[in-house]
Amino acid sequence: MPPNKKIGTAMDIITENPIILVLIGWAAALGVAKALRLDRYGLEIKPYSMVYRNGGVYSVLQRILSRTRRGIRVFADTSVVSGFLMMGFAFWFLASNAANFFVAETEFSELTILIPGVTLTSGPAIAYFLLSIPVVLVIHEGAHGIVAALERIRIKTGGFAVFVALFAGFVEPDEEEFNKAKRISRLRVIGAGATSNVLFAMVLGAILLTNPLFAIVLPEPLLGAFYEEPAGVTVLGIIPGSGAEEAGLQPGDIITEVDGTPIRGAGLFPPLEPGSTVGVGALRDGGPVSFQVVVTESPDEPGRGLVGITRDNTASYRPVLDFIQWDNHAVSMFLLWLWMISFFIGIINMLPLPILDGGKFIHIIMDGRLPERTVNGIMWGIYAFTFVLFGMNIALSYVKSGWFTI
Repeated sequence: MPPNKKIGTAMDIITENPIILVLIGWAAALGVAKALRLDRYGLEIKPYSMVYRNGGVYSVLQRILSRTRRGIRVFADTSVVSGFLMMGFAFWFLASNAANFFVAETEFSELTILIPGVTLTSGPAIAYFLLSIPVVLVIHEGAHGIVAALERIRIKTGGFAVFVALFAGFVEPDEEEFNKAKRISRLRVIGAGATSNVLFAMVLGAILLTNPLFAIVLPEPLLGAFYEEPAGVTVLGIIPGSGAEEAGLQPGDIITEVDGTPIRGAGLFPPLEPGSTVGVGALRDGGPVSFQVVVTESPDEPGRGLVGITRDNTASYRPVLDFIQWDNHAVSMFLLWLWMISFFIGIINMLPLPILDGGKFIHIIMDGRLPERTVNGIMWGIYAFTFVLFGMNIALSYVKSGWFTI
């Protein structure tokens, strides 16, 4: 093989494999951190992690608290109530979603765990994720810390950790002070993180109601209230050699039906079997037309069928509140990712699992009311039930769509 071809093949392997790209990025970050000797500023650098701790967090939180004490008190009290609500919502969603798989499969929402290079495989998706996570963590851990300061629980250190492409933020309260604090104080501290994420997502979501892209994730009845429903999905282009080209579909056609399923949004195409023939209804020049299209297999996802079009993912729905012009697609996508990650991290974090705030929340409620052995037994039963329910949703997603990536 000629040298140039070997180099080209090696570059293709690197650029087409997101895991390799993530590892290269991690190696570069480690190199920069060591070259700049960032360990002098409290950054602990290891081959698999970088951890930053700062002992001055408590004094900063006290200064913030001195200016907003009344508002923080209202927020802290709200966090206890919202903690229960978010935990209930998380259980309701997971249970109803699993039930939908068996009784209303079209309503089932596939779930996946976002891991850069594994489930996040495109460069833009990885970038949006990595940019969103630090913002979400600062809000989450900052809320824990400032409510702890309100309850006079000292914060020893605060900081963040990066494990290759996985982020974690933390505040470390004085364990003795935290354990001696009133039960309600501890519940306020624990509930504050997830509550801050959901509140932030709600504010950001209110702004994004002016963005056509937000319609992709907005459920009914909010979708119908804030967006004008389109006639269908506009065809932007036809993939050469595809079933759509052979059937006679053209750019500008508006697809209204695929295989008997009405199409109103770009993400609502039904699963299609490669090699099968499906009926496609469309509008052309305002009049109805129909086609018989042979489904082709996706070159990127074996087993996934494609009609063979490129479609308009952003202009299908027109926002009723259109006083903000969203001309920059990258900004819109970043804010959509930020909303999504903030909301779901807040909700999922209140599930009662050992590593999540929800587990600590439930443990605090029972702690001291029952013998420690009884509390531990109940907690492990709750952990097992939650893990099975969460794992069932992941497994059913695999059964429906295989290991899907973003």
